[in-house]
Amino acid sequence: MAHNQQTVVFVGLGYIGLPTAVTLANSGVQVRGVDVNTSVVERVSRGEVTIVEPGLEEELKKAVDSGNLTAHTEMQSGDAYVIAVPTPFKENYEGDTSYIEAAAANIAPLLEGDELVILESTSPPLTTRKLAEVLIAARPDLTVDPEEAAAGQKKLIHLAYCPERILPGRAMEELITNDRIIGGMTPEAAKRGRAVYETFCKGELLETDDVTAEMAKLTENSFRDVNIAFANELSLISDKLGIDVWELIELANHHPRVNILQPGPGVGGHCIAVDPWFIVSSDRENSNLIRTAREVNDGKPHWVINKVKEAASHKESPVIAALGLAFKANIDDLRESPAVNITKQLAASAPNATVLAVEPNVTSLPKSLEGVANIEFAQYREAIDRADVVLLLVDHDEFKDLPATALAGKEVVDTKGLWR
Repeated sequence: MAHNQQTVVFVGLGYIGLPTAVTLANSGVQVRGVDVNTSVVERVSRGEVTIVEPGLEEELKKAVDSGNLTAHTEMQSGDAYVIAVPTPFKENYEGDTSYIEAAAANIAPLLEGDELVILESTSPPLTTRKLAEVLIAARPDLTVDPEEAAAGQKKLIHLAYCPERILPGRAMEELITNDRIIGGMTPEAAKRGRAVYETFCKGELLETDDVTAEMAKLTENSFRDVNIAFANELSLISDKLGIDVWELIELANHHPRVNILQPGPGVGGHCIAVDPWFIVSSDRENSNLIRTAREVNDGKPHWVINKVKEAASHKESPVIAALGLAFKANIDDLRESPAVNITKQLAASAPNATVLAVEPNVTSLPKSLEGVANIEFAQYREAIDRADVVLLLVDHDEFKDLPATALAGKEVVDTKGLWR
């Protein structure tokens, strides 16, 4: 790593920030982690993980014990800053960049010139430039323009966009092995960004400009969303025709140039369920296919709810076991999870039903389900025993070894094809 980037400050110690900060620290770099959540900072400082991620706990302890990783609630000064904060979307589906802007406002007073500021948060196109504007508005003595700096008027800072592309549950491995895109606002910023990631990344480091890098990240997730929408649309059509969609897809995938993904109850997570809207909002006129795919995937939960209500219609006060709340298998990440939304909407639309929410990777109901009178947090086997209707929402490993006898006499709505 270049001499002028000896200390890296990570802003945001969540699902992306913490594993990346830990990996960087264990590569010999001095890392200062910053998070607004006091509890997260205290736990990280003790070497305790705050998220479920295989291999993270051991690596975190190593990073903290070595002194290479420290955690703070106040912004720290450094040679490079990596911003990894949430970017949810607003009601109109435009990206909410307020967390990024707040991070920039906290970084700005500490800049002395020549620092590198990297944005990792998945963002709408041109967000890196907006970040630069916020920094410069707060510090008019700084510039991102090398010519302006060369004229001696202002001090230069370097901005780059370097999106993450790790899979929750495999973060520690994929941080090191996956290729990375390094999008600099200038060639020098890209070069400096490369120096940060090559300390730990064995994948190819691909340099480009910031806007192309932003769009590349959104394109990757929109590609997945469009293909999942195709599978989900097939599942709706198959249901009408009375055929098994999983068999259909399996047969079609025997064609050497066909690789259809698997349908499910919808699409969740902070990436695939959100990122396509960032493209749509940047060019509504030309993003028809991407928008339609989002609408298909957003509509799938309503179909699932209707199937469950139909299955429960023969009981006056049915007990429904909703298996899985995470947005994908074997993780605890509930962000944008269709399973959580389905569970909540099911309880609201069937007030006479008792909904047993089951999630083996968390210890209690998420906040959005707390206080809903007819939702209970339940253990897996107890929920199966009590249920009239069993709704499988997430294909966690725990659910795979269920004996067929356990489902005898129960209505089953299997959105993942696990118990075919």
